[in-house]
Amino acid sequence: MSEPMPAEGREPILSGHQLTRQFAGRSHRALDGVDVAVRPGVSLGIVGESGAGKSTLLRLLLGVDRPTSGEVRFAGQPLDRARSREFRRQVQVVFQDPRSSLNPRMSVASIVAEPLRSLRIGGDRAARSARVAEVLTAVGLRPEDGRRYPHEFSGGQRQRIAIARALAPAPRVLLADEPVSALDVSVRLQIIDLLRDLVDRLGLTLVLVSHDLAIVSQLCPEVLVMRHGRVVERGATADVLTRPVDGYTRALLAAIPQLPTDLVEEQ
Repeated sequence: MSEPMPAEGREPILSGHQLTRQFAGRSHRALDGVDVAVRPGVSLGIVGESGAGKSTLLRLLLGVDRPTSGEVRFAGQPLDRARSREFRRQVQVVFQDPRSSLNPRMSVASIVAEPLRSLRIGGDRAARSARVAEVLTAVGLRPEDGRRYPHEFSGGQRQRIAIARALAPAPRVLLADEPVSALDVSVRLQIIDLLRDLVDRLGLTLVLVSHDLAIVSQLCPEVLVMRHGRVVERGATADVLTRPVDGYTRALLAAIPQLPTDLVEEQ
């Protein structure tokens, strides 16, 4: 059997070419000729301040919005043709605020099983229950927590539930939109550690949207820096952190907060 192809030689699993997004009534473009390539096994950080176009780009990569011009491709196929059950299984998302992304009327088990039901995968009820227990355990919760409701958990625990829901269909790519910005500093560290562990243990490819280069540097070996809908810098995260080319990137680096490493208690 031949050796697996190194990540550098693989075709992107998810990519965008010359993506432009113009919203009606706005004079400027939310995205202006953005190229992005997500290679399997290589996590990518997308960084920029509010209004840089990060979330717009994420919505295009998810297929929940369409570009004004340009093309998104998944596994080599245009997304408008590949936006199928398989795409929705392979690409999952975790949103910024777990309080608003979890249905308060549903039990945790029902929330986590929701993508299995909607995608019609995972086998019978018993098999789905086993999968729910498996992913709850994977994110540091207990299988019996599935009987409880979101309001019974802390903010960090709710984000673990949201991550478990995204993991349930066994995706290849996890898109995360500011997944720790709504959490207390101590809890952010725990969720960052959890995401790092899941990427390593499950072989996930992470696309992390953040305004914080410090967080991206802990999770993503590649980074793309955005400003006003355009990419101003891209490359290996270590290179961008140590030898930034663009002045905007240097300003982001100067604003990096020093996260205390002794805060380990989950609130």
